[in-house]
Amino acid sequence: MTNRIQQLFKQKENNILSVFITAGYPTVEALPEILKALQSNGVDMVEIGMPFSDPTADGPVIQHSNTIAINNGMTIKLLFEQLKDIRKDIHIPLVLMGYINPALQFGFDNFLASAKDCGIDGVIIPDLPMYEYEHIYGNLFKKHDLQNIFLITPQTSNERIQKIDQISNSFIYVVSTHAITGANIDLEAQQVAYFDRIKTLNLRNPTVIGFGIKDKDTLAFAHKNANGAIIGSAFVKVLENRQNISETVADFIQQLQ
Repeated sequence: MTNRIQQLFKQKENNILSVFITAGYPTVEALPEILKALQSNGVDMVEIGMPFSDPTADGPVIQHSNTIAINNGMTIKLLFEQLKDIRKDIHIPLVLMGYINPALQFGFDNFLASAKDCGIDGVIIPDLPMYEYEHIYGNLFKKHDLQNIFLITPQTSNERIQKIDQISNSFIYVVSTHAITGANIDLEAQQVAYFDRIKTLNLRNPTVIGFGIKDKDTLAFAHKNANGAIIGSAFVKVLENRQNISETVADFIQQLQ
């Protein structure tokens, strides 16, 4: 069965815009309103971050949003409660992103079942090793008809990228740098050879670039080198202390065009 992520890339091969938001931030109940605002402003896909006390791949902005969300009382259980009717309003693909520890504490099978019940399409777990996915968790993803999305970095070998491509069925998350999210990097200078290398592999899955995408120029550069791009820290930053979420989202997305 084709899910919403696969459908998206069939309908729109390039210039996909995905936006990351931390659940429970800036307020505990903000997520549904943010999702509606992103969808109505033309965003193609949303990554929902599950707050965790030790988000090792994330930079200060997203770490800070995790701390606020946890202090606000956001949990995986509450997140699923907030999302249970979300498909009445939201038709774009939704992806959960988070670390394996909270999912294991929730019970991995239960976690995936609950995600599917809410209409989640895919899951990104940066610290889920490929070997464990293949031999332990992969069947659970299949059972619940959820896509597992792997990350690759400039250090990932061609052999490993091709292996990830074989066992993936939605898109591959191309981490633009070995730095943390939100790092102030010169994408163009550092990454051209890396992106060119990925192109020569002729992967069957689409690629989406994340980390360091923060404005119109970096978005255009990412779109030139992959099927899509993910904006995280820059969006999370503009949400802090903003009263009117709809206006804030509309202004942010407009500045990217």
